[in-house]
Order: sequence, then C-alpha cells, then structure tokens
Amino acid sequence: MKSLLRLLLKSHHQQNSSPQAQTEKGMTLIELLIGMVMAFLIITPMLAFVVDMLNTDRREQVKASTEQDIQAAVDFIGQDLSQAVHIYDGDGIRNITNFLPVDANGTPILVFWKRKQIRNAIDPNRAITPSACVANTPQNGPNVCNDTYARSLVAYYLVRQPPGNSSWCQPTGTNCPSRIERYEISEGVRDSRTPPVDPSGYFSGGDVIDSQRHSPAFDTAFDLSQPTRNVTTPAGFGNPIFTGQNPQVLVNYIDHTPKPLLGAECTTALGNPTVTLPGQTTPTFLTEPTLKVTDTNTDTNSFYACVDTSRNIARVTIRGNSLRRLQDSNTPSTANNSAFFPTASVQVQGRSAAGQ
Repeated sequence: MKSLLRLLLKSHHQQNSSPQAQTEKGMTLIELLIGMVMAFLIITPMLAFVVDMLNTDRREQVKASTEQDIQAAVDFIGQDLSQAVHIYDGDGIRNITNFLPVDANGTPILVFWKRKQIRNAIDPNRAITPSACVANTPQNGPNVCNDTYARSLVAYYLVRQPPGNSSWCQPTGTNCPSRIERYEISEGVRDSRTPPVDPSGYFSGGDVIDSQRHSPAFDTAFDLSQPTRNVTTPAGFGNPIFTGQNPQVLVNYIDHTPKPLLGAECTTALGNPTVTLPGQTTPTFLTEPTLKVTDTNTDTNSFYACVDTSRNIARVTIRGNSLRRLQDSNTPSTANNSAFFPTASVQVQGRSAAGQ
C-alpha cells in the first residue's frame, strides 16, 4: 500500500514539473495587478488626450460658427443701412420711443428710415394687381411689371432672453444669451387705379403678397422733414398682419456680460462730428450720449451704434459669445478667452435724401 502511494505521488510530481505543465500555468495575482496598473498608466493619458482633442475641436467649431454669424449679421445691417435716408441718434430714439414696438425684454439700438425697393409690383397698363404681377412672371423670365419704392421704418433691438426652456436659450440655463431682432414697418404699393379701390389708397387683401403689403402700423402722415412726428401708428402693432411678419431674429448668442466702452468711443469713430443748431452760427460738437445708442440698463455694449444724424452715418458693432453655445452660464470676456467673443463692426453712410 505504501509503495502504491509513493508511486502516485512521484507520478504527480513529474507531471507538475514537466515543460507542458509549466506552460499551462496562469498569471499570479501580483502579475495581474502589475499589468492593470501599467495599462492604466498608458491608457488614461491617451484617453485624456483624445477627450481634450474632441473638446478643442468642438470649441473651435462653435467659435467659427459664431464668427460667421456675427459677420453675416453685420453685413446684413450694412446693406440695410445703405438705403437709409434718416438714421436716429440717441436723442432721436428717445424722442420717438412711444412710436416704436414695445418689447419687454428688448431695447431699440438702431432705428432708421430707408427707401425700400418693391420688385415687380406696378403694371404699366394698370390692368393687373401687384400679386398678379408676381404670379404671371416666369420663374426665369423677365418681370411682367415695374419695380417701385416705398418708405420703410426699420428698428433693430437687442433682446435679452429670460430664463427658461426656450429654443433661444440652449443649453438651457438661468443665464440665457441675448439676440438681435429686426422690426420693419413698411408702406405698401399704392393703388394706381382711378379711383383707388381700397380707401387707404394702397393695394390690400389678395391684390398683394406679403412683401408688397401696407403695414397697419405705418402712418401715412409721416413727413421726413419732421422725423419725430407721426412716426408710426402704434395701434397697428397688435394687428395680425404686423405680428405675423415681426419681429425677425437676425442673430442669437450675443454676449451680455458687462464690458465698458472707451469714454470717446463714438466721437472718435465718427471724427468728432459737429452740428450747427438753429439760431447759432458756431458749430457745436456732438456729445457721446447723443451719438452712442446702447443698452444702458446692462452696460453690456455687445450691440451698439454710433450715429451722426446730420451726415446720415452709422457705425454698428456686435459682439458674440461662442462659449454660451457650450455651457449654460455666461463666462465674461477676458484677455485669455477673447477669441471666443468675436466682434465685428461696419460703418455706412446712407442716402443723402429720400429718393436719391
């Protein structure tokens, strides 16, 4: 019996000491722990590098998008201003506040009268209406009717979006971005029929399309020689025709963190403009409060205008906030992150007088 046990133990020992048995032996716990630590030390920096690259790429994308949006908005305003026949400065806007649309969260920054071109609206033979002019014009053919011009009041507002779940406040948070909205109160196409069918003297109803329609807030008694009187008909602001077309959002993600301007920002930009007041022979230098139009309630200066009414010149500046596209709070602009707050400006001189 003892001999049999010794034989079995010897056989088992030989099997464990054979090369095949040593090859099949697994890793020890210490070896496994060392491998895990080494993998952690190698993989963690690589993951951090990849995440950092993705975050950097995303930040660059939103920065580029914001820069493009701000530049496009400035270009649009510049084209709009090129047709201006009267631009209101700071004093002018304060004098016509009661004639402007009321926006509980907005401040009018740039307000001006322009000459608006209405294409393909007047039939030389007075046989068809403006809407028929458009309907009868081939898609790629010449216009059936002639163009005409109308007076139009344009107002750009800086609007602060209140907190809440809104498409204008993404990501949702308590500090929503600001945006720029555009209102337009236009004169319609005059009824050239004799006598006019509509008592207002303008084509209406199905005779016009929206771009040709007379705004219910337009005051036909307005005279450009008295730009602060009869500016609009405020009762028309509640009309569905007006509310259906206004306001239009020009651009979102406008910065609203405070950023003071230089003391003589507008006087310097406009070349120290002067004006000769009635009864005086010596020109008077225009002051900064008269020239500059900005949101005085928050002092953000992210959308402001420098206006010289006498020369019909305006310089408009817009500052965006690309970081707000990534986070639900507003990070103020500093020297280290200024690249994420793109700024664009345009200076335009409008037409010297209506119809010129």
